[in-house]
Amino acid sequence: MSKKILVVDDEPSIVKVVASRLEAFGYEVITANDGDVGLERLKNEKPDLVILDITMPRMDGYTFVKKLQADHTIPRVPIVMLTAKDKMKDLFELEGIKDYIVKPFDGNELLDKVKKHLG
Repeated sequence: MSKKILVVDDEPSIVKVVASRLEAFGYEVITANDGDVGLERLKNEKPDLVILDITMPRMDGYTFVKKLQADHTIPRVPIVMLTAKDKMKDLFELEGIKDYIVKPFDGNELLDKVKKHLG
Protein backbone atom coordinates (compact mmCIF):
# COMPACT_ATOMS: atom_id res chain seq x y z
CA MET A 1 0.00 0.00 0.00
CA SER A 2 1.45 3.36 -0.99
CA LYS A 3 1.96 6.14 1.51
CA LYS A 4 -0.39 9.12 1.27
CA ILE A 5 0.98 12.67 1.25
CA LEU A 6 -1.00 15.89 1.58
CA VAL A 7 0.52 18.87 -0.28
CA VAL A 8 -0.81 22.28 0.81
CA ASP A 9 0.38 25.31 -1.18
CA ASP A 10 -1.39 28.28 -2.79
CA GLU A 11 0.89 28.23 -5.84
CA PRO A 12 -0.56 25.77 -8.41
CA SER A 13 2.83 25.38 -10.12
CA ILE A 14 4.48 24.28 -6.85
CA VAL A 15 1.65 21.84 -6.10
CA LYS A 16 1.95 20.38 -9.60
CA VAL A 17 5.74 19.94 -9.39
CA VAL A 18 5.64 18.39 -5.91
CA ALA A 19 2.70 16.11 -6.72
CA SER A 20 4.14 14.84 -10.00
CA ARG A 21 7.53 14.17 -8.41
CA LEU A 22 5.95 12.21 -5.53
CA GLU A 23 3.53 10.31 -7.75
CA ALA A 24 6.42 9.26 -10.01
CA PHE A 25 7.86 7.45 -6.99
CA GLY A 26 4.62 5.70 -6.09
CA TYR A 27 3.19 8.00 -3.44
CA GLU A 28 -0.51 8.82 -3.35
CA VAL A 29 -0.89 12.62 -3.34
CA ILE A 30 -3.78 14.74 -2.09
CA THR A 31 -3.61 18.49 -2.65
CA ALA A 32 -5.09 21.66 -1.19
CA ASN A 33 -4.58 25.29 -2.22
CA ASP A 34 -5.04 26.82 1.23
CA GLY A 35 -4.87 25.90 4.90
CA ASP A 36 -8.65 25.62 5.41
CA VAL A 37 -9.04 23.05 2.66
CA GLY A 38 -5.81 21.38 3.82
CA LEU A 39 -7.14 20.84 7.34
CA GLU A 40 -10.35 19.32 5.96
CA ARG A 41 -8.37 16.99 3.71
CA LEU A 42 -6.11 16.07 6.63
CA LYS A 43 -9.15 15.10 8.72
CA ASN A 44 -10.88 13.18 5.93
CA GLU A 45 -7.98 11.57 4.06
CA LYS A 46 -5.62 10.79 6.98
CA PRO A 47 -2.31 11.21 5.11
CA ASP A 48 1.01 9.83 6.38
CA LEU A 49 2.85 13.14 5.80
CA VAL A 50 2.01 16.80 5.13
CA ILE A 51 4.08 19.11 2.92
CA LEU A 52 2.94 22.58 3.90
CA ASP A 53 3.66 26.05 2.54
CA ILE A 54 4.28 28.66 5.23
CA THR A 55 2.94 31.70 3.36
CA MET A 56 -0.64 31.37 2.09
CA PRO A 57 -3.71 33.60 2.06
CA ARG A 58 -6.66 32.85 4.38
CA MET A 59 -4.74 30.41 6.60
CA ASP A 60 -0.95 30.33 6.65
CA GLY A 61 1.20 27.35 7.56
CA TYR A 62 1.68 28.42 11.19
CA THR A 63 -2.06 28.76 11.78
CA PHE A 64 -2.53 25.36 10.16
CA VAL A 65 -0.02 23.81 12.57
CA LYS A 66 -1.57 25.57 15.60
CA LYS A 67 -5.06 24.35 14.66
CA LEU A 68 -3.72 20.86 14.07
CA GLN A 69 -2.01 20.82 17.47
CA ALA A 70 -5.18 22.09 19.19
CA ASP A 71 -7.47 19.49 17.58
CA HIS A 72 -6.89 16.19 19.37
CA THR A 73 -9.24 14.33 17.02
CA ILE A 74 -6.66 14.56 14.22
CA PRO A 75 -3.83 12.02 14.37
CA ARG A 76 -0.34 13.53 14.49
CA VAL A 77 1.56 13.34 11.22
CA PRO A 78 5.01 14.64 10.30
CA ILE A 79 5.00 18.07 8.66
CA VAL A 80 7.63 19.31 6.22
CA MET A 81 7.37 23.07 5.67
CA LEU A 82 7.94 24.67 2.28
CA THR A 83 9.42 28.13 2.69
CA ALA A 84 11.32 30.78 0.82
CA LYS A 85 12.78 31.89 4.17
CA ASP A 86 15.75 29.74 5.19
CA LYS A 87 16.26 31.72 8.41
CA MET A 88 13.02 30.38 9.94
CA LYS A 89 14.54 27.03 10.96
CA ASP A 90 14.70 27.85 14.68
CA LEU A 91 11.09 28.98 14.75
CA PHE A 92 10.00 25.79 12.98
CA GLU A 93 11.73 23.71 15.65
CA LEU A 94 9.96 25.67 18.41
CA GLU A 95 6.62 24.95 16.75
CA GLY A 96 7.33 21.22 16.59
CA ILE A 97 7.79 21.18 12.83
CA LYS A 98 10.24 18.40 12.08
CA ASP A 99 11.71 19.55 8.80
CA TYR A 100 11.60 22.10 6.02
CA ILE A 101 12.53 22.64 2.39
CA VAL A 102 13.62 26.02 1.05
CA LYS A 103 12.12 27.17 -2.26
CA PRO A 104 13.25 26.83 -4.94
CA PHE A 105 14.04 23.23 -4.07
CA ASP A 106 15.65 20.27 -5.76
CA GLY A 107 13.44 17.27 -6.55
CA ASN A 108 15.91 14.88 -4.95
CA GLU A 109 15.92 16.93 -1.74
CA LEU A 110 12.12 16.66 -1.66
CA LEU A 111 12.27 12.87 -2.03
CA ASP A 112 15.00 12.56 0.59
CA LYS A 113 12.92 14.49 3.14
CA VAL A 114 9.81 12.40 2.37
CA LYS A 115 11.72 9.11 2.71
CA LYS A 116 13.30 10.33 5.96
CA HIS A 117 9.89 10.90 7.55
CA LEU A 118 8.02 7.95 6.05
CA GLY A 119 10.75 5.40 6.65
